[in-house]
Amino acid sequence: MNPANTPVALGADHAGVAMKAAIREMLEAAGHPVADLGTHGTESVDYPDFGAAVASTVAEGRAAFGVLVCGTGIGISIAANRNPAIRCALVHDVTGARLTRQHNDANVIALGARMTGIEVALDAVRTFLSTPFEGGRHGRRIQKISPGWSAPQ
Repeated sequence: MNPANTPVALGADHAGVAMKAAIREMLEAAGHPVADLGTHGTESVDYPDFGAAVASTVAEGRAAFGVLVCGTGIGISIAANRNPAIRCALVHDVTGARLTRQHNDANVIALGARMTGIEVALDAVRTFLSTPFEGGRHGRRIQKISPGWSAPQ
């Protein structure tokens, strides 16, 4: 994992609250400061609220990385990516977590609690946090998906 003092923001809707709790426990045990932005219960809530909260926390520099969980991970990742400073990737396994850091310099990942088992999710988060961005040709591509870039006419 990145140094133990790397702050991580967490967010989940009602479908992801149990997985988020397990991720929080793992992160805190590893020494990461955690901003748990909710939700904290199983009552139905709206995933965009939590995707936006984690995205803002990362974009403003109050956390280096974010982890989001909803039922599939799809909706909450879309919500996070509405923030232009965020590169949120939906991952289902360790390989996806590793590649999204190496190639996409993702700063947030989303997981589907109904799609991915808890042990796989924990391994994916560990991998995500410990994998550096490769740069090089990938840096040029990241510039092309960053705010302000436009395709040649």
